[in-house]
Amino acid sequence: MVPIYEKPGAVKVRPAAPGDVDAVLAIRNHAIEHSTALWTETPQTPAEGAAWLAAHLDRGSGFVAEVEGEIAGFAVYGPWRALEGFRHTVEDSVYVREDRHGLGVGSALMAALISSARQAGHHVMIADIEADNAASVRLHERFGFHHVGTVPEVGTKFGRWLDLTIMRLPLT
Repeated sequence: MVPIYEKPGAVKVRPAAPGDVDAVLAIRNHAIEHSTALWTETPQTPAEGAAWLAAHLDRGSGFVAEVEGEIAGFAVYGPWRALEGFRHTVEDSVYVREDRHGLGVGSALMAALISSARQAGHHVMIADIEADNAASVRLHERFGFHHVGTVPEVGTKFGRWLDLTIMRLPLT
């Protein structure tokens, strides 16, 4: 596959493919088990992970980043809400493998997501972020997202209440 973004000698971003499911699932399940980025404590099964990725592949909204030939992260965007009135608004998700932080993987993936969502004609991209995830907030701010609100104590994980920070980026 032809990369859609490549930083010479470092990060290459390309559209995700069905064969990426194991690497994506490993990153996703690590986030489920060890962080508050995903508000569930139940890891995805291989079948669930394949179905989840397939939905993004069908929309053309899934990407992976490679470093030294290995998948170092993934990013997707999808509907923010299911009702048709929200059809022009998407939500982003960016995840970087634990041992690949600090290499520009998240930034490369975010650039690909925003570009793809714009080309697809979406109007707004939303980021719903656990409020204590400063790295994710900073990443989104670097790409022009603005904080539009924080909703206190709307989720739980690891026995504590979580606040949700909502950020917004106009795409058009």
